Amino acid sequence: MPYHEYTLDTADHVSLFAREWAPDGEPSAVVCLVHGLGEHSGRYAQVGEAFNRAGYALLAFDLRGHGRSPGPRGHVDRYAVALDDIACHLADAAYRYPERPCVLYGHSLGGNLVLNYALRHRPPIAGVISTSPLLRPTFPIPRGKLLLAQVLAAICPRCTLATGIDAAALSRDPSVVRAYVQDPLSHNRAGVRFSLEFLAAGEWALAHAADFPLPLLLAHGTADRVTSFAASQAFARQAGPRCTWQPWNGLYHETHNEPEKAQVIAFTLGWLSVLLHNQHPDQMDGMDESL
Repeated sequence: MPYHEYTLDTADHVSLFAREWAPDGEPSAVVCLVHGLGEHSGRYAQVGEAFNRAGYALLAFDLRGHGRSPGPRGHVDRYAVALDDIACHLADAAYRYPERPCVLYGHSLGGNLVLNYALRHRPPIAGVISTSPLLRPTFPIPRGKLLLAQVLAAICPRCTLATGIDAAALSRDPSVVRAYVQDPLSHNRAGVRFSLEFLAAGEWALAHAADFPLPLLLAHGTADRVTSFAASQAFARQAGPRCTWQPWNGLYHETHNEPEKAQVIAFTLGWLSVLLHNQHPDQMDGMDESL
């Protein structure tokens, strides 16, 4: 299956590192991936290959301050800039695969971004997948750290702080945790102003969930210690019948990297198949809470 690396040019002329996983034949659809905080697009190779086997192309780019893209680690000038980069990502997909349906897929911080992008920009795409979205952290941010971030954001918005995320909370698979810790492209930094903005955007998305304009697959592990399962559940309830809510019982943050990843990816591909065959994804057989 063809794989290649390329450059995604943004509206403000920054070159972002990007990857494409393409099936051997003409894809039936293209999926545009947005990764999470502190990681990069290269950690989704197994997802790209699985999507390729199902006949889909997967495009992914490294967010600013992440992976092989430029910028201070974990820093994006403004939340709106990240949304603008997603617009370029979608435009690039339309150029590469004209006339093919497009689905926007985000994980963690990327899950926050794709929900907000769909709500604020209402793009002409087929649907959205959001996994373990960072609508709220699982545990409240200590008041002292939040006050420090607010002060630093005012005087030094490019400053970054350690996220405090425990790598062991990403997956129950020790090989995934070990690979993440040893990965030189992964980091534990977040820009102070950007952090305040994406946390505010999570709350905004929750307040506007009932207005979600597109078919949505929203999935979250019930044992996630990084992002709030309860916030995702609340979003799904408010989003109504457009949303397929998939709780994964006992799974950690990176559901696609858990020991049950084959079931997780198969469910996602099943939802895509239903969506792209002009059916309503909410016709799927309920939620799989058997894991």
